[in-house]
Amino acid sequence: MSPATAAPTPDSPAPHAPDGRVVIVTGLSGAGKTSALKVLEDLGFEAVDNLPVMLLSSLVRRDGPARPLAVGIDIRTRDFGVEPVLHEIDRLMAEAGQDVRLLFLDCDDEVLRRRFTETRRRHPLAADRPLIDGIRHERTLVSGLKSRAAVVFDTSNLAPGEFKQVLSAHFGQASTQGLLVFVTSFAYREGLPREADLVFDARFLANPHYQPDLKPLTGRDPGVAEFVSNDPAFAVFFDSLTGLLAPLLPRFAAEGKSYLTIAVGCTGGRHRSVFVAERLAQWLAGRNVRVELRHRELLAAGT
Repeated sequence: MSPATAAPTPDSPAPHAPDGRVVIVTGLSGAGKTSALKVLEDLGFEAVDNLPVMLLSSLVRRDGPARPLAVGIDIRTRDFGVEPVLHEIDRLMAEAGQDVRLLFLDCDDEVLRRRFTETRRRHPLAADRPLIDGIRHERTLVSGLKSRAAVVFDTSNLAPGEFKQVLSAHFGQASTQGLLVFVTSFAYREGLPREADLVFDARFLANPHYQPDLKPLTGRDPGVAEFVSNDPAFAVFFDSLTGLLAPLLPRFAAEGKSYLTIAVGCTGGRHRSVFVAERLAQWLAGRNVRVELRHRELLAAGT
């Protein structure tokens, strides 16, 4: 991820989370719950893993609103169930006025299969069935939590350092400073980003891929930027895009939305979408919007 605003670095102290928040970390086994809890602990949260659902309310009420908590709950939890988890969250928010956020970690089935195979870990639901069947069964069981989650991260293509940056941006001290916009470029042939709130298609723009001198470059290179911006359709498109977003962003913020993910796609995710995402991030930063920029396919290729 290439942030347009300052992000924590491995050598800098992590920001502390503001007091009074509770983050419930759940999702698919192997998607990164343990890693997420460690990052949140670095951000100042007290991290508790596999807490029985029946004890959630008593833990929060015992510590009171002065201690931020990150609680890991998944299918291995003794009394796990979608309805009990959601009931406890609703009760804490209604009775105690608690700020409770549900963080759901998702991941592609094939990536999960590879992770379990490489680490030789046993999937909790695959003791008497093929691994991929256990993964798919778990996805069905936890789908109700995903639909209610305040934040959903797909960790399929997230490197550990990038995962830490994303969590820090959402749940660190900076997350209380208004709307945070994530801008990501992607390739349609690799699928839409699951976390996207708004998706824009840049495939109608002139394609640098067919220019021999531009094909090996990316949308961050001046030659590609000049080629795409010289397409007469680009200026009209970008003006329309920013004209659409300008009135939407303050409305999202006014509704209490803490983050927004905007995805821009093209065929290969290297040229047009990258350039448009770069320009969009610059435009957002120029309006004093906190923005994080990511190029999914460039990261996957190590470019």
